[in-house]
Order: sequence, then C-alpha cells, then structure tokens
Amino acid sequence: MSTADLEALLRVTARGYVGESPPEVAFGTVDAPVGRLTLAATGRGVLACSYEDEHAVYGRIHRDVSSFIGPDPRRLDPVRRELDAYFEGRLRTFSSSVDLQLVSAFGRTVVQMMAAVPYGQVTTYQNIAERIGRPQALRAIANALGANPVCLLFPCHRAIEAPGVLGGYAGGPAAKEELLRLEGALA
Repeated sequence: MSTADLEALLRVTARGYVGESPPEVAFGTVDAPVGRLTLAATGRGVLACSYEDEHAVYGRIHRDVSSFIGPDPRRLDPVRRELDAYFEGRLRTFSSSVDLQLVSAFGRTVVQMMAAVPYGQVTTYQNIAERIGRPQALRAIANALGANPVCLLFPCHRAIEAPGVLGGYAGGPAAKEELLRLEGALA
C-alpha cells in the first residue's frame, strides 16, 4: 500500500470523519468472538467480511473496486447485526446480499458451494472438488476457501480437509473450531 493510500485510509477511518457524499464502498471493522473482521459493502452487497488486515483489504478494494472508500455505518450495520445474532446463536443463515467482485471465477464457484452446506454440517474439500467436476483440484479448493473475502456469509469454515481433520481457515484453526462448535458440528 502506498503512502497516499495509507493516508487516505487513516483519513476516512478517523473518528468523526464525515464525507461530502456516501462513499461507493462502506468500510469498517467489527470485533467478533473469533477475532477482528474487516467489513466492506457496496450498493450490491457485502464485499468483505474478512479476517485479513484492514490495510490489505482497503488496498485491494482501492485497486480492484473503487477509490471512493469510507465509513458508512448505515450500510455496514445490517451485517454487523447479523453477525451479532449469529454469534449469539439466534441466526443460522445470513440474509445480507453479497458482492463477489473480489473473488476469482473459480473462487466464486467454490465459495458459492458453501452456501449450500447447512448450519451445523460440514463437507470435505474432496466433496466440493467432485461436485464442481474437478476431483483432483483439492489444493485449488483449499486456496479458494482460504481467499474467501466474505467469510461467515459464505461459510468456508464448514469445509474440512477430511473426516476428523479440520484443515486450514483464514481466521486460524481456533476460530474454525469455535465456529463449528457454535453451530454444533463438533462435539
């Protein structure tokens, strides 16, 4: 991230900043029981709900989506409320629309498969690979899940390496285990 990008990020995320018009991309963070999540939303939906560092997410959005990024709580509050309800055990399916601009074509196929995995259940990388017709693409599946910018909304934590082996997760193994316990997929 360039110095100019960092200065822009610091300006728009400063407490009390009010832009002249709503930003094209609403941007912020939320502290969740499994760690800090970076949030971003466009008019089409949630662009990021990511464990990735906010500076990295900001830089990618600035490069790939728009340079008009800033705080806009009214656009982020709905997903924040859904996250709160999810972590309190009151929500099983997110209803916020999602904007997949930050996801590759192959990644879209993979993360959209995760929407079909019900709350409290898991699938394997092998199962996903077979369902998309790429049975040898286990590493590519794992990479696509790890790069998922909308964690929880497209629940990549529900994909495990194999029965009894959780595998990786963008939020780390402890977060994956905690999410699966919350959903009742682990004893």
